[in-house]
Amino acid sequence: MADISIFVGSVYGNAQHVAEQAQQKLEEHGLEVDVFTDPDIDNFTNANAVVAISSTTGQGDLPPNVELFVSDLRDTFPLMNGKPFAVAALGDSSYGDTYCGGGRQFFELFTELQGSAVADMLEIDACETLEPEEEVVPWLEGLIPALTKA
Repeated sequence: MADISIFVGSVYGNAQHVAEQAQQKLEEHGLEVDVFTDPDIDNFTNANAVVAISSTTGQGDLPPNVELFVSDLRDTFPLMNGKPFAVAALGDSSYGDTYCGGGRQFFELFTELQGSAVADMLEIDACETLEPEEEVVPWLEGLIPALTKA
């Protein structure tokens, strides 16, 4: 079982690229990291620590690759029982109220499932940041102690 499981919601591959960069850096710290782009409930329930990195599409919607996964989580409601989690949301602030909506849905769901947020949701604005991995990766590195506590 991996130390950290990263669940990726990506439309055009940007969030997936960020997740892969994060995986590489976290593995340099000696951690076992799994990245899921087509996750299922078992991937989630078997995770020691959960990280979601998600873009937003449409009107604050989740990317298509994680819609069924999130729907299944809502239907089966597997409690996290205090399992640590963190969410990095990629968005575009010019969309107003729907900004980072995909990540916000993950954060709210993990909270409802009684997960333990180790940080506030990180919001990455495409209007200000061209390479989101430059912000997400160091942020996740700083969360290693909280995500991997026994």
